[in-house]
Amino acid sequence: MTTKTSEATATDDQNEAVPEPRVPAPPRFILYLQEPEYGQTLRRLTLWVHKVLLPVYGREVTSSAPWCSRWWEHHEAVAQLHALWLAWGELTGPGGGMTGPASWHRDFLGPVMTSLRDPQGPFAGCRPGAHRGKQPPPVDSVDPFGPPPDAA
Repeated sequence: MTTKTSEATATDDQNEAVPEPRVPAPPRFILYLQEPEYGQTLRRLTLWVHKVLLPVYGREVTSSAPWCSRWWEHHEAVAQLHALWLAWGELTGPGGGMTGPASWHRDFLGPVMTSLRDPQGPFAGCRPGAHRGKQPPPVDSVDPFGPPPDAA
């Protein structure tokens, strides 16, 4: 009888609903975020840029390879660096596999840094200690295919 009770208890334990572990939602791209989540994400990105990216991959600033010391004020730079950081987390973390870091360097680091540091890129006109804000190109109409402004 003791054996049957033990088996019944084991069977009952196996039939109990075991909650599935919750997988956190993947991070959202920074351009979709609103405050305060945008500010928190920008802070984490800034720490990664200042403690990992620039100390390891930052190269000398020249007129042919500019960098802005206030990069977070350039929306294009924030978007590209956030994408680079997301790829870093995916490819260099535990699930990135043995070739993940090499893929990150080849597929993400080089193209993003080349784009950001292009003389015509988002930091054009910026020099160490001298930020130059950029204005977006003009458009004739914000919503050219929407209803006319008079339509209500």
